[in-house]
Amino acid sequence: MKLSGRGESVLIALGGNQGDRLAQLQGGVRAVHALEGVEVLAGSSVFETEFIGPGRQPDFLNACLEARCEVAPEQLLTALQAIEEQAGRCPDTHLQPRPLDLDILLFGERVVHTRRLTVPHPRMRERAFVLMPLAEIAGTRKFPDSGETVAEACARIEGRGQEIRRFSGRLG
Repeated sequence: MKLSGRGESVLIALGGNQGDRLAQLQGGVRAVHALEGVEVLAGSSVFETEFIGPGRQPDFLNACLEARCEVAPEQLLTALQAIEEQAGRCPDTHLQPRPLDLDILLFGERVVHTRRLTVPHPRMRERAFVLMPLAEIAGTRKFPDSGETVAEACARIEGRGQEIRRFSGRLG
């Protein structure tokens, strides 16, 4: 979607571990790009990771997008949740298998704390499966609440027991 030139840089994480995982991520990218007031600018490589949490689940594919966004953070969140639902994700499936998960990581230089949304994403700095693809497309980007760069956060947690493999497929 072509924009007027205004808007803010938004970084979005994509993940999924059900169905054709790569096709789900690719469909997510197309759906985000089709949103009114959103233009996808860059996509990371795709990474495969084991589920981190209680129980066992299929491996996830993870990637990140950079987009220019002219809509408010809560409006973008609502749109991303609709995309997840269209892909087959059931509401309230935190830590459950899902075909598509879309998370707002950073939204311009904003720090957002609402009932529905926290930006920067509250757990992203603990997750190599988020930081590695994010560092590919936004390594010099600073977290507005700490001043740390994405690359610095990634280097700090690299090798902490999260096995992450580069996947052969591409987002687009």
